Parts: sequence; C-alpha cells; structure tokens
Amino acid sequence: MDIKRYFLEIAYKGTNYHGWQTQKNAVSVQGAIENALSILLKTPIIIMGSGRTDTGVHATQQFAHFDFEGELNQFGFLKKINSLLPKDIAVYSLREVKHEAHARFSATIRSYVYKITTRKTPFEEELSWHYFRELEIQKMNEAARLLLDHEDFQCFSRVKTDVNHFGCKIKEAYWEQIDHELLFHITSNRFLRGMVRAIVGTLTDVGEGKLSTAKFKSILESKNRDQASSSAPARGLFLCKVHYPQDIFI
Repeated sequence: MDIKRYFLEIAYKGTNYHGWQTQKNAVSVQGAIENALSILLKTPIIIMGSGRTDTGVHATQQFAHFDFEGELNQFGFLKKINSLLPKDIAVYSLREVKHEAHARFSATIRSYVYKITTRKTPFEEELSWHYFRELEIQKMNEAARLLLDHEDFQCFSRVKTDVNHFGCKIKEAYWEQIDHELLFHITSNRFLRGMVRAIVGTLTDVGEGKLSTAKFKSILESKNRDQASSSAPARGLFLCKVHYPQDIFI
C-alpha cells in the first residue's frame, strides 16, 4: 500500500503547554498530537507543523503534516482523534496532499492576532493581556505602518536563534478596537521567534507615549533587540491563519 501524506488543521489553547515543539521533560502540543495519532493508527507517527508557537501561545489555525501507509476517512478519523486528544487541542480537518507538500515550507503566508483587553475580563484571563493604562491606537497604527516598509527584523528577534537571516515581508500590520478589546493584526511570509510579542510590547510603549514614532523607526533600523521594549505576555497571542497554494492538495 502506498504511503500517503496528510495535512491536519489544528486549533489549541496553549496555556498548559510548553509551546508547539516536542521537548524532553515538557508537555508540548506536538507531543500530545503525536501520541494520539500513534494510538489511533497503531504505529509511531511524527508530525511537522507549519511553525513553532512558544509556551502559552494559542492557535485558532495551525497545520501539520504526517505520512501514513493507508487510506484515511476524514469523518471517522476526526471523531476518533478528537476523542483521544486533550480538551484544549482540536483537529478540524484532514486532507490528503501531494508527497512534496510540506506544512512548514509550503506555507506562503502566516497571520497572527494579539488580544489586549482594557478591562478585567474573567472569561479572557488566559486568552488576552489585561492592559491597565490608556493607549493611543492612532499612534500605534502610525508606528505599525513602518513595519510594512522594513525587511530586517533582528531588533524584534530572540538573541539566541538558529535562523540564517532576519528578513520578513510584512503584508499588513494594524490595530483595531472593538469595545474593550484591542486587536493587533499582523501578516507576513514568515516570522522570527518572539517577533510578534516583541513588536506588540514596543508598540504599546508608543501608545503610552513612552516612545515616539521616530524612536520606533530608529529601533527598527538598529538591528538590536536591546533597543526594543519587553515582550508582551504570551497569553494574548494567537496564530490565526496559514495559507497554502491550492495545488498541493489532492
């Protein structure tokens, strides 16, 4: 029987996990899914995700691929896999893809949203950043627009990282306010580790008046993480969209 490659569409609440990637002596989203798949399919299964979210970060849309020798029926598969997974991880879909399709390298666009709440909200405690001080969203959007004209984001990257370059092509970056919630939307071809949280932390300093738009621009040009502000908490960050060319699907 031929080995087939499948894509999983996944969502998870990252509060109880040490990020996406499997680690020794730590509970990860990847590890939980691999364990459930291995039980269901009665063979060891390794998955590859579209990207690695950090400890405490969530996803409303994440993808991963795995190889399996056999035909899988989506309806029956989804019912069984979701019964084996913890309550804070869900698989939404299963699709067969071409052998060369890759969850990480075939992805062309990724989007994140960061959630800030301006009042205490019991139901969002683990899913947003409660910000006590007033923020000027117009100033934050003026600074956010500068991201679109920049390509090197070393200033917002973790210092110890294994990437070959710090280039990213940001396609959109803006804040919107809906009642007591501030949402930061950002879309790019790729993201560096810790990048979105570092951007949000620096933009909130702009919104508070601690940093000017000119200073934000100089931080971008500095290529120095020490110049940027502290990172925003992980709990407000969601990976929300990953886009692939349609021709990879069967």
